[in-house]
Amino acid sequence: MSMLSRFAHGPVSLRLGEHEVKRLGYSAMRLTCKEGWGEPGDAAAAHAVLRRAVEHGINLIETSWYYGPHVANRLIVEALHPYPSDLVIATKVGMRRLHDHGWIAALRPDELEDDLERDRRSLRLERLPLVHLRWSDQREVPFGEVLDVMIDAQRRGIVQHLGLAHVSVAQLEQALRKTSIVSVQNLFGSAAGLHPQAPEAVLAVCEARGIAFLPMFPLTMDAFAAASGALAAAAKRHLCTPVQLALAWLLARSPVMLPTPGTSKVVHLDENVASMRVVLDRSSLAELVPSAA
Repeated sequence: MSMLSRFAHGPVSLRLGEHEVKRLGYSAMRLTCKEGWGEPGDAAAAHAVLRRAVEHGINLIETSWYYGPHVANRLIVEALHPYPSDLVIATKVGMRRLHDHGWIAALRPDELEDDLERDRRSLRLERLPLVHLRWSDQREVPFGEVLDVMIDAQRRGIVQHLGLAHVSVAQLEQALRKTSIVSVQNLFGSAAGLHPQAPEAVLAVCEARGIAFLPMFPLTMDAFAAASGALAAAAKRHLCTPVQLALAWLLARSPVMLPTPGTSKVVHLDENVASMRVVLDRSSLAELVPSAA
């Protein structure tokens, strides 16, 4: 029996359109070298992590052609293709990597089309199951026009389901007036201090509409709480690691929460999956709420 069939906090899975996915996914960004750039030090170890994720019952893998660039997608194909029938690969467009390892927005229609084709070809998929449009605050292309490009790609059968990333409540509501959105990937918890959008408000819309919420960089909560020692002390009381407690807090926070922590080591993946068995009561949840949220 997969460990993901035994869950301490609410439903074990949620819906992304017609897909049912477990409430703990996996991000392939950490399979690349430092800061999502370059080849892994051990490709066999990266393959082992991906295969172990599937063994655990994880059936949502978050990736993008620009993780590497081009590295994460290739590793996924090498390890898992042909894919399990229930596996949902969620990709992301709207950014590019620079030669100095930095990031830049790529939201022009031609850039988005190119990115979709890169993901489709590199993952050996006829249609991308879920694509997150990663918004960046810039004025080159209005949000509505960028969204229309994605809706058109969905109409043409390149994209099955649409998600959003780094968006505000107003942008999420604007998108919902035009099309169906099945997921939002925003910063949450202590990581939300890195971005001006209000994470709790976006989460509330997701809860009301039954939209999955994927917290970006979910384990930054660990670094935030460790400064005061609150997380480490609470983890000791709950007989788990700080990382497990951070993930358990996210899972307990909302039934639509779907963390996708990444790692390059099987032992850490096993540790992350075990977080689904950590039980938190109301006092523990209140104690661990980061002030930045």
